[in-house]
Amino acid sequence: MGISSKPALFVLLSALVVMVGTVVTMFLPLLMSSNRPVSRYVKPYTAVELEGRDIYIREGCNNCHTQTVRPLMTEVLRYGPYSKGEEYAYDRPFLWGSRRIGPDLNREGGKYPDAWHYRHLQRPQSLSRLSIMPPFGWLAANRLDTANTFRKTVIQGFGYSRRQVMEQIAGDRARLTDPGYDSKAMRDQVTPPERLGGLTEMDALVAYLQKLGRDVKSMEAAQ
Repeated sequence: MGISSKPALFVLLSALVVMVGTVVTMFLPLLMSSNRPVSRYVKPYTAVELEGRDIYIREGCNNCHTQTVRPLMTEVLRYGPYSKGEEYAYDRPFLWGSRRIGPDLNREGGKYPDAWHYRHLQRPQSLSRLSIMPPFGWLAANRLDTANTFRKTVIQGFGYSRRQVMEQIAGDRARLTDPGYDSKAMRDQVTPPERLGGLTEMDALVAYLQKLGRDVKSMEAAQ
């Protein structure tokens, strides 16, 4: 009598084989560093950029915007170089998405000045009349909470010290409040007076948007 005549044993062994195959083909590769390429051009998010990413997720921006450019001519011509695996090395979770109610944002960094993003977040229809994006101007009235930022960078494995995180936060605050900041006029316009001297949630979100694809553009330019 063969194993086929013993249904219970056959089912048990079949399930075991499937489980072993799943572990070998799906889970073991996740532990192999060779399957997680990291380019020297791709840098971890700074403290404020990371906070901006959390705000982006919190507000559901990834429900309307993808962050992956497919290797199709139409997409490359519209959005820029197609997405590479190494540019997502520090993304947890990935925000590839599948719905494009709004345009893809994977190459948004540096496409527009900060002033454009402040104005767009304040009132999207002022730049795109037919946009259905809701306004996020109220983010400029919210003080950016950085109490847990260092802990977040540790969990993400960015390798920053507490001092580096504090320096990054202080550096961004100094840059945005400097009289010579090139987008000062628009930031001052959308930010309540009592928040002008510090960092707001809108500042962090703009910093994150300006990070998207910026490292890949440097990588492409160096090739």
